[in-house]
Amino acid sequence: MRVVNLIPDPSLDYRLNLAPETKKEHYRNFQKGSVAQHVYNTYKLMHTNQNVDFVKQKHLEWKDCNHAEMTMMDAIMSLDNLVDESDPDVDFPNSFHAFQTAEGIRKEHPDKGICLECLLPDWFQLVGLIHDVGKVMALWGEPQVKFLFHLCQVELFANFHLILHTYSSVVVLHNCLQWAVVGDTFPVGCAFQSSIVFRDSTFLENPDDSNPSYNCKYGIYTKNCGLDNVLMSWGHDVLCPSEYLYHVLQFNKCSIPKEGLSMIRYHSFYPWHSQDDYMYLCDDNDLQMLPWVQAFNKFDLYTKVKEDLPDVESLRVYYQSIIDKYCPGILKW
Repeated sequence: MRVVNLIPDPSLDYRLNLAPETKKEHYRNFQKGSVAQHVYNTYKLMHTNQNVDFVKQKHLEWKDCNHAEMTMMDAIMSLDNLVDESDPDVDFPNSFHAFQTAEGIRKEHPDKGICLECLLPDWFQLVGLIHDVGKVMALWGEPQVKFLFHLCQVELFANFHLILHTYSSVVVLHNCLQWAVVGDTFPVGCAFQSSIVFRDSTFLENPDDSNPSYNCKYGIYTKNCGLDNVLMSWGHDVLCPSEYLYHVLQFNKCSIPKEGLSMIRYHSFYPWHSQDDYMYLCDDNDLQMLPWVQAFNKFDLYTKVKEDLPDVESLRVYYQSIIDKYCPGILKW
């Protein structure tokens, strides 16, 4: 396996006040460390199977929000049971990361302001808390095996062997088949750019990469068509977990403003917000939303500290009050 040398990630410039021993290059390191192989395996499956037909099918399957009914807090706490297989920076349950992100925002901006130039609003803290909640799809069996176009080296996955870790009394599920839920997102229907992680070695068996309708710069899109009109890879952001969560919030008429929705929808679109790629697809609204996504990114990225896991129970009352303001009651998922 050859791992591509990634160009420096501009998101590293948006850095919190970290402990002195914590170096920015320790984050989003896709080349070194004991987690590299399972991270690569997840991206290999993702980049082999994520294409236009697959994404369109997933939109149809999840658009009606008829898979579950539960509160936002219940959805957050269900992530006790998920460790993100695509993330080289974490080996603890995603629920801790949710509260770490929210608390990072709260510590820097404890009061309620109205703009980026002053203090951040309370919904910014809420976005930090819920931004990865779309990953609940993995707990509901997404991706379904029937959608695999190719299972590269099945022996790597030991017949979908499940690895268990224990945090206190919580049993956490590692599942290699998270490729349609976690990880960085990217457009489908146009050329896969070099800013995508592992670009040179993981798209070789993706049918869209050799389809002349899709493998050119604009593909099925037009210049500055706007990201709202672009199909993104399926995951936790856009009808991907992030896309899915974005859709859930709109479906349930949650009152998070458009800036917060953009942060949720595109926080995993690293080729765009951290590499300045795919700008030729953006319209004026996307460029207005970009600073909000970048402002959020530093909290999403630099609060992942295993040695500083939050006391979730002591924080639930505070964050429940913000949930009740913007995403109250039982939601359809």
